[in-house]
Amino acid sequence: MIQTLFGATEQEPNLLERLKAGIQKTRAGLMDRLEDAVAGRKEIDADLLDELEYALITADVGVNTTTEILENIRQRADRKQLADAGEIKQLIAQHLLEVLEAADRPVPQVAEPPAVVIVVGVNGSGKTTTIGKLAARYKSEGRSVLLCAADTFRAAAIEQLQVWGVRTSTDVIRQSPGADPSAVVFDALQAAKARKVDYVIIDTAGRLHTKTNLMSELEKMRRTAAKVIPTAPHEVLLVLDATTGQNGLEQARKFTESSGVTGLVLTKLDGTAKGGVVVAITRELNLPIRYVGVGEQATDLLPFDPGKFITSLFE
Repeated sequence: MIQTLFGATEQEPNLLERLKAGIQKTRAGLMDRLEDAVAGRKEIDADLLDELEYALITADVGVNTTTEILENIRQRADRKQLADAGEIKQLIAQHLLEVLEAADRPVPQVAEPPAVVIVVGVNGSGKTTTIGKLAARYKSEGRSVLLCAADTFRAAAIEQLQVWGVRTSTDVIRQSPGADPSAVVFDALQAAKARKVDYVIIDTAGRLHTKTNLMSELEKMRRTAAKVIPTAPHEVLLVLDATTGQNGLEQARKFTESSGVTGLVLTKLDGTAKGGVVVAITRELNLPIRYVGVGEQATDLLPFDPGKFITSLFE
């Protein structure tokens, strides 16, 4: 079953196959290197550990997780708890799964609609496209959706959101460029209540994490949402571009501090061989990944499942 803000829905069809296809570059890079490292080896020595380290770091799993994995292998080898090098892949897979599961959180449940989802992230991360894909996903679950164009700093952002509104047959609440973003949020939530809409997805300006005044604007939007709907926002999703790898971590930390991020969306996972960044980001921020983007189509936003992700990498 897939968890949503309104409870569980049917299991995503072909999720494992779609994940495998979406992370093909990472899977090929990591597994080829791991296979090469352990092929024909019976002994676990320094050379093997060096090759394993290279494979994990190249996949952007992160230094801390890589160090833990290598130390675990070392200790087990010293205690003769590894029969041969071939068991190493299973050990690595288990450790990565434990990291992902440690940060996993249940999706918050909304007793009465509308559910309010604020989407944040820097320009170029795929934020507005993700919002369009989210709208398509929620509607495929039989829910009604309203989009809120609270990125009023950039006129093109409003137009881009309206394009997705047309594509997904979803109404967009907007004001003129330069309007107060919190005022647009207020209007959207009032409209959602009046129309009995299930979901409101709020687009926000593609802030650079160094812009303190823009971060303050995010806080103001959160307060405005709570005034209209006391339990809102129910989710604050931070969109990160997977192709930026570890560079996205500092952005993510700043957003987490200022906007109360509750979950992550990793976009463009199909375009990188460094999909191990899923593990690095989850570990560093202790936040769950809610969705991953694996293509350009409206249906190419997949719910994230730690077990299926690891299976899609290793099997």
